[in-house]
Amino acid sequence: MPTLVLLAQIATTCMLTGLIWTIQVVHYPLFASVGPDRFVAYEAAHARLITLVVGPLMLAEAATAIAFLAIRPPSIPMWIPVAGGVLLGVVWLTTAFVSVPCHTRLAEGFDAETHRRLVDTNWIRTIAWSARAAVLLWAGWIALHAVRAEG
Repeated sequence: MPTLVLLAQIATTCMLTGLIWTIQVVHYPLFASVGPDRFVAYEAAHARLITLVVGPLMLAEAATAIAFLAIRPPSIPMWIPVAGGVLLGVVWLTTAFVSVPCHTRLAEGFDAETHRRLVDTNWIRTIAWSARAAVLLWAGWIALHAVRAEG
């Protein structure tokens, strides 16, 4: 069971890491190209559709992160789930207190300063998710070597 939790966490985190890089490098910068006449509808569609993709993955990632703190393969040192949990906390707090307020403001119409803030501060989530993916892939490597050593 601990290995399954680790694998599920690696999968969700890596999916979200790829997604956040796409959003950071492609999607968010293109917000400025939508045009003021169509932006409100575009932002509403973005919020609705991205939630369908991100919501379940973030919830699954959070559930596996909590489970990983409680049950982990014996070969995995405790600092790994703790570090992963801290990085996930950074992602969630940045989402709640920075990204969501920016999107709320942009839902009223395009604002260049809010857009710049969204793009600039999204690097926090991009870096945190990337670091989290690296930590969890390292944990997977450790677990794989422990299984090989046992067999």
